[in-house]
Amino acid sequence: MIDLTLREIAEVTGGKLFLDTAAVTPETVLSGLVQTDSRELEPGQIFVARRGDTQDGYDYIDAAVRAGAALVICEQPSQASVAQVIVADATAALGELAGAVIARLKQLGRLKVIAITGSNGKTTTKNLLAKMLSCAGNTVAAEKSFNNEVGGPLTMLRAQEDTDFLVLEIGASAPGEIANLVRLAQPDYGVVLMVGLAHAGCFGSIEATAQAKQEMVAMLRENAVAVLNAADARVKQMAAHTAARTLYFGDTTGSAYASNIEVTAQGTVFNLHLGAHEERVLFQVLGAHHVNNALAAAAVASECGVDFNSILRVLSSSSRAAKWRMEVTKLPGGITLINDAYNASPDSMEAALKTLAQVSDLQGRSIAVLGEMSELGEFASPAYDKLGVLAVRLRISQLIAVGTNVRRMYISAVNEGAWDGVAAHHFETQDEAFAYLKAELREGDTVLVKSSNVAKLRFLGDKLKEELAS
Repeated sequence: MIDLTLREIAEVTGGKLFLDTAAVTPETVLSGLVQTDSRELEPGQIFVARRGDTQDGYDYIDAAVRAGAALVICEQPSQASVAQVIVADATAALGELAGAVIARLKQLGRLKVIAITGSNGKTTTKNLLAKMLSCAGNTVAAEKSFNNEVGGPLTMLRAQEDTDFLVLEIGASAPGEIANLVRLAQPDYGVVLMVGLAHAGCFGSIEATAQAKQEMVAMLRENAVAVLNAADARVKQMAAHTAARTLYFGDTTGSAYASNIEVTAQGTVFNLHLGAHEERVLFQVLGAHHVNNALAAAAVASECGVDFNSILRVLSSSSRAAKWRMEVTKLPGGITLINDAYNASPDSMEAALKTLAQVSDLQGRSIAVLGEMSELGEFASPAYDKLGVLAVRLRISQLIAVGTNVRRMYISAVNEGAWDGVAAHHFETQDEAFAYLKAELREGDTVLVKSSNVAKLRFLGDKLKEELAS
């Protein structure tokens, strides 16, 4: 975080400053990172005691003080011996503090902010773009999938006076959340990747989801750039709802598009068209659905001054989107494991199944181990039905549905023609699925493991990796 006095922090958060000791004054300057987890806090940092879904940060103020917190932002005074700013809402105060830091950095004229939203692909695009921009200047990017009302501000607060580029993921599970984060971040580039059924249960329909994603471009300033996926009709029409300049990617009308796409087990090969440049590239991140993410990153990087050769190097050297995202492991006995179980939606499930069908060894079997997709609400049942049918039509050798809530996918596969107990299986628990796979897998098999975070199948993938590698 940039240097701010205790008085300034209280002012921008709308809080009241309480000093516990003469060792600090309202003009004492803090510049340490901001944390919401006392376990991650280091001496001199700021602890925001926010109320979470299951825990209250107020209960961890003493732990934060023992860890060396220089300031606590909380909703009621604590007896702890530490400077405190008392606010009405600690989570909102975190956002306002981040917004104030971004505003001050913007005044210096150096920082460029890039914000990325979309139903799928945010983390992949963010990681690729951060690598590209690092070729041109000091870059700060969101860690993991920090994209909500907490993760977004925490990322913003990592920016410093010498930061050239700040790359943010912006997600939402309710209307207005993207708008608020865009207000705080003041993006110079607002990227919309695609609109799909992810979180449709929260928004009520795909149309409502599109409306929420549109908040990204509707909030952009006139001197900003809306970066839109021209291959997605719902995204392309967002150009009519922004005052910003529009930059497209994804089809031949855009500044970045792909041609001659070929999906292989080694990655996706395609011709990258970027402005006046064209070059064939092997993009080692598995799956054709990730090509559009690469195009979005390339379009923004080029606009930010990254040269074409640097963009090519990043695409050619990127072997995975992120941990648990199309993470490919070659195991003894010719078995290939694809662990893609960090997030899942109907769109990404479908794309992953198609990728599995395309890259599987012709001499081996394709095995899809699928778990629950979260936040679909009334859309869950038809989505599971569609995936069960798709697995059969793609001729996936075995569909293994794991968990109570995905039994419908298994039944739909059986009804479509998969043989119960041969080509389709259902297990209530990961342990049951693991025992079956451990005994069943053989040379040449390609195994896809995919689910939403809530199902935790990524750990089943890790367990298979450890067991089969030994």
